[in-house]
Amino acid sequence: MEKTASQADLGTGPRESASREAGAGLTTGALARRLGVSPTTLRSWDRRYGIGPEVRGEGRHRRWTPRDVAVLEAMCRLTSAGVPPAEAARTASRGAEDAVALALADDAEAAPTGGARTRASGTLPLGDVRQECRGLARAAVRLDAPAVEQQLASAVDDHGIVVAWQEVMVPTLHAVGRKWASSGDRYVEVEHLLSWHVSSALRRCTRPLGTPGPAHAPGPVLLACVPGEQHSLPLEALNAGLCELGLPTRMFGGAVPAEALTAAVTRIGPAVVVLWAQTRSAASLPLAQHIAGAQWGVRGARGRPVVMLGGPGWLGRPGPGMLRPTSLKDALDVLTGLYSQGTPAGSQ
Repeated sequence: MEKTASQADLGTGPRESASREAGAGLTTGALARRLGVSPTTLRSWDRRYGIGPEVRGEGRHRRWTPRDVAVLEAMCRLTSAGVPPAEAARTASRGAEDAVALALADDAEAAPTGGARTRASGTLPLGDVRQECRGLARAAVRLDAPAVEQQLASAVDDHGIVVAWQEVMVPTLHAVGRKWASSGDRYVEVEHLLSWHVSSALRRCTRPLGTPGPAHAPGPVLLACVPGEQHSLPLEALNAGLCELGLPTRMFGGAVPAEALTAAVTRIGPAVVVLWAQTRSAASLPLAQHIAGAQWGVRGARGRPVVMLGGPGWLGRPGPGMLRPTSLKDALDVLTGLYSQGTPAGSQ
């Protein structure tokens, strides 16, 4: 199964080099120098109190992950304050979930610019991220579904769809996905829980369909993943943003067969068709060209849709006359501009 966090990509892929670095971890010697203790002390704590590395390399080599580092930093602080080592180990271990969440927030440091941000003053270099990313990561790692739901709802209420998606949901999804990728199948439950609640939060932002517009009004925006593409979260974000603006939509979701997509276009006469492709193998320029040439209506007054290509799969594959937004905000701005003209669909 592909990592669902990649659904959140809006034009660029994950920072693979960061994933490899996080996956490699620190050696015992490097961690000892960082903490100011001896390697023997780290091995002793591992043996006596079970505070050891999550990842062990070939043979007996230890590799310490960000989670391990956070737990050991807490251990060092507690023992320095006079707490007995055994009690300090128990306390530090109980805080492991928050340590993972902070590491995830650190991975989210590539969040888009804009909005108020905070830099935490903790033992981990959290990076320049929104406070909401840290809270959402903590709740997801704890598998605290009510807290995840509340965090997402607050982000949408406080900032709107665009900011909530680009600066809270996307960075946290990417961080969890990278954690999953660097830890085998660990944290898959965290990724699934978070993705489910992100989808639920976006769908709650859609409005019930109102009464049909006048006959001469432009058709809706049709949103669909190309055949073989299941990554629909970005389309769900776009659908929610369009609903927030009061624009009509038809959401078809993941992996729409070419024949069904063509039939839908000719039946409903959409003003715009958005085709999402996360991977280059799924992106089909002939399909996009076919949809751009689809027609509907009576002879002499036929219409054609404007085609918008979304997702990193379309990079390097220009389609003449097709739109290529670079972000959710860009897509919403372009579509709003087309509808403000009154006749976004082509005609023949």
